[in-house]
Amino acid sequence: MNRLRTSLLLTLFLAGQGAAMAADVLEAPPAADAYEAGIGARESFDTVRPGQNALRSEGVRIKDVTTIKGVRENQLVGYGLVIGLQGTGDSLRNSPFTEQSLQSMLDRMGVNVRAGNPRTKNVAAVVVTADLPPFIGAGQRIDVSVASLGDAQSLMGGTLVMTPLYGADGEVYAVAQGSMAVSGFTSEGESEKLTQGVPTSGRIASGALIEREVPRAEVETDQITMELRNPDYRTTIRVVDAINAFAIKKWGRTVAREQDLRTVSLTRPGRISSTRFIADIGDLPVEPDTAARVVIDEKTGTVVIGKDVQISTVAVTHGNLTVRITETPNVSQPAPFSRNGQTVVTSDTTVDARQEGGNFAYVQGANLETVVRGLNRLGLKPTGIIAILQSIKTAGALQADLVVQ
Repeated sequence: MNRLRTSLLLTLFLAGQGAAMAADVLEAPPAADAYEAGIGARESFDTVRPGQNALRSEGVRIKDVTTIKGVRENQLVGYGLVIGLQGTGDSLRNSPFTEQSLQSMLDRMGVNVRAGNPRTKNVAAVVVTADLPPFIGAGQRIDVSVASLGDAQSLMGGTLVMTPLYGADGEVYAVAQGSMAVSGFTSEGESEKLTQGVPTSGRIASGALIEREVPRAEVETDQITMELRNPDYRTTIRVVDAINAFAIKKWGRTVAREQDLRTVSLTRPGRISSTRFIADIGDLPVEPDTAARVVIDEKTGTVVIGKDVQISTVAVTHGNLTVRITETPNVSQPAPFSRNGQTVVTSDTTVDARQEGGNFAYVQGANLETVVRGLNRLGLKPTGIIAILQSIKTAGALQADLVVQ
């Protein structure tokens, strides 16, 4: 009887195990996106705990490479008049808008000059621009930039008359007024003119008074979004790892998660303000990663090569062809006692063509130092280096992005 009971229990146990195994086998396979996450997919990922080297003692601060989403500046612009110039302002005949603005300003002050046809040269029409910082309050001051709109020669010594500054919505957010600081100057005589800098633009430090506040961004929330100034996948991961390593040590849990190559999502711990939370993680050092890139400015001959730029082995030759044409004037006189001879000026032309260089040189490098050493070995000027880099890129040996400005 006992042997029969044991056999029955064993049979029921094996049947249950078989049914469970069959259920596992017959269960629907996971979806494809469970194995591979596509861009823009709505999966939820587990935050990877950072390694031991996530917290660094040196590098760039996180607040220097990121910004908080929603915390931004706003641009302001206005039109006004600068007075007090020493005869270097707009000519009212060539700048009718300056004359109309002057007449309108004097009309508001009770002075009627419309019949007088003024011809002053001490007034200039200007455009005033400024950036409105985030979280700035009414009554505070900001710097403004002033630039001439007409044919004024210089704004040095001028004073900006009260000018309202408008935002993109057409509302007045600040009022600018004050004496200008102009770094450039111009001097001229009867046969020569000297100009240094830009005398038709200037700046007024603390020249605008805030009259209206911009609606402030909401940062006292549990979810805060941080954006990189220079988007890069590797930099984003390093920022996330540095924040999580610090958060685990201080709060006992991770608070950061990467969204894409630009965006990092932060979860604010409880019982701490967003300002203190952002301040704590903003001082954490990270090492930003940059793409391999070569920037060329052909106008100024400037070449900037990134740290990770590599050049595959190539042989390069660059020959400079110089053609020099020299004109030598000569005086041809007629023979003595000639009747119809005339003295004329003739010219002797000398053409000299030289081609320097032309030797092949190997250029290769796995780091920035060897790349620069290989280019310097050719002994070229910036224009020659620009031409060679463009040719190496065309040959497919420059392993970097080539940006020509």
